[in-house]
Amino acid sequence: MGQQQILFIIVGVIVIGIAITVGISIVSAQTVATNRDAIINDLNHLSSYAYQYRLRLRSMGGGQGDYSSFSIPPKMRVNEDGTYSIASAEMNTLSLTAVSSENESNTISVLVGSEGKITAWTFGGDFE
Repeated sequence: MGQQQILFIIVGVIVIGIAITVGISIVSAQTVATNRDAIINDLNHLSSYAYQYRLRLRSMGGGQGDYSSFSIPPKMRVNEDGTYSIASAEMNTLSLTAVSSENESNTISVLVGSEGKITAWTFGGDFE
């Protein structure tokens, strides 16, 4: 009877250990997904801002149909989700890159087209 009780205790400890490990991995995956979703939201907002800039006349501080002189406002470059930068800015396209504040290997790159729509998404790191 004593050996059975020890066996049950060992099996119980193993099951509890597995449950804790699975729980930690689920929480970690949820944290990554939440950060990815927040960065996607920020990139959508930033692409909308850039498109508004492109449509605005130069005399009113805009690009007059051109992304090439667009720059990200200082308050939008860094937040609790990540860091945002312009990879390239041409007349009809704007390439934006976001680096996660949680893990620098987690990145998202997008291409904003001439109509303000994001036409390409590239995910790196844990975001893939």
